[in-house]
Amino acid sequence: MFFKKKFFNKEEEQKIVHAIRAAEKNTSGELRVHLSPKVKTTILDDGLHYFKKLKMHKTAQRNGVLIFIAYQTKEFCIIGDEGIHAKVPENFWDSVKNAMTEKFIEGNIVEGIAQGLQLSGEQLKAFFPLLSNDKNELNDTIFYGE
Repeated sequence: MFFKKKFFNKEEEQKIVHAIRAAEKNTSGELRVHLSPKVKTTILDDGLHYFKKLKMHKTAQRNGVLIFIAYQTKEFCIIGDEGIHAKVPENFWDSVKNAMTEKFIEGNIVEGIAQGLQLSGEQLKAFFPLLSNDKNELNDTIFYGE
C-alpha cells in the first residue's frame, strides 16, 4: 500500500521528475524512484519487492532501473532489471551508488538522486538507445511506500 506522506516538497519532486525525464530522453529504458521510511527486511529485498510491485520487470527490453531509498534508516539501493544489468560493467551500480552517497553525505539528497538517474540514463542510452516507436512504458512519478 502506498501512502500519501511525501518526503520531498513540490519543487524537489519536480527536480527529480525532470531528472527522470531527462535521463529517459535518449533511451528506451525506464527509471523510477521509490521512497519508504524504513527497511522491513533488507534494503535489497525491499528494493526488489518494490521493483516487482511497480512492475519494473514488465518493460519490453527488461531495462528498468529503480532507485529505492529508505530515508529513516538512511539506506538505498539501485536495482537494474536483467536486460541492463547484463550489459553494464561489473562495478557500474557500485560507482553510481558511490556518486550518490557523496551527494547524500553533503546533504544534497535531490542532487544525489538526480546524479544517480543521470548516470543510469547514460548507460541505458549506450545499450538501449531510443527507438523510433518508443513509448514511455512506466510513468515518471515518485513513489512513496509503507
